[in-house]
Amino acid sequence: MRPRLSRSLRFAAGGIIATAMIGVIIPTRTAAQAAMADQAALFLLLPISARGVGMGQSMMASNGSGDGVWWNPAGIATVRRGDAALHHSQSVVGTSEALTVTAASSLLGVAALSANILDFGGDIPAVDNQGNVVGKILPRNIALVGTYARSIGRRVRAGLSYKLVQFRFDCEGLCPSLPTTQSSTSAVDFGGQVDLPTAIPVTLGAAIRNVGVRLRASDSEESDPLPTRVQIGASARYTIPKEYADNAEVRISADLIDETPVRHPLPRVGGEFAWEQRAFLRAGYVFSTGTSESGGPTLGIGFVARRLVIDFARVFSGLSADAGQAPTYLSLRVTF
Repeated sequence: MRPRLSRSLRFAAGGIIATAMIGVIIPTRTAAQAAMADQAALFLLLPISARGVGMGQSMMASNGSGDGVWWNPAGIATVRRGDAALHHSQSVVGTSEALTVTAASSLLGVAALSANILDFGGDIPAVDNQGNVVGKILPRNIALVGTYARSIGRRVRAGLSYKLVQFRFDCEGLCPSLPTTQSSTSAVDFGGQVDLPTAIPVTLGAAIRNVGVRLRASDSEESDPLPTRVQIGASARYTIPKEYADNAEVRISADLIDETPVRHPLPRVGGEFAWEQRAFLRAGYVFSTGTSESGGPTLGIGFVARRLVIDFARVFSGLSADAGQAPTYLSLRVTF
């Protein structure tokens, strides 16, 4: 006899689907006007965390670590005590450094504070009236994030992130020829997850990210929308019988992602083989329109040494790979 979903579980599953469908009814400009070239703070779309990249960015149903801050905020609700992670990536776009610290309470839920700095690396020289270089402009994108999530019963999780987003031109030295500027806005992410009562553990997840105020440059009257995205996905976990492999597990995940309103969602798929929850091999594929920084196949590995988790991933196509610099991702996480 097939298990029936309880009323609360059916409600939670419906809520996740509703979260994904919010993007259909959010008023936006026409498709041509909403092209990526017209959107601000596109660095918010760059993937963070080597594990997520190795899984083909199909992370809507993933949970158990602070990585969820960058994908689905509901994913941090199952963090047991807390963790701290540093994520590094290098691509033709620039160098990204992201830090996340989570703290968990069985009564209050899980909270996280995070920061992401994208350094474009193209320092702009500042010169005086005689043409002497007296300083340099440092272009950077910054996102400061506060996240809260908690479990609702045994199977349901919900999360919310608030982001302060900045586009900065900072000065090092004297910058008489190039004025420094700073533009700021804010955004929120909403997410939910639900575990289905199936024989093989299956989790559904959905999130809508970067919903916020349009970004306007301090010296301009024009403003651009943030890159809002709706993503929904599922994952299944299968423990391999001991007669074939001892303490081995396989996880498969698949997501769909699109702009708002939803018109042409693109899939993302990934798989992970775990041995004794200490060594991990990952592979995935990101379907893209050709404008993605990190589309195409991905590979990743991970290791656990006591409380230290090390993840590494590589992307083999996209803008950086086409420019001869395939993106690399490294994450270091310490569990408390």
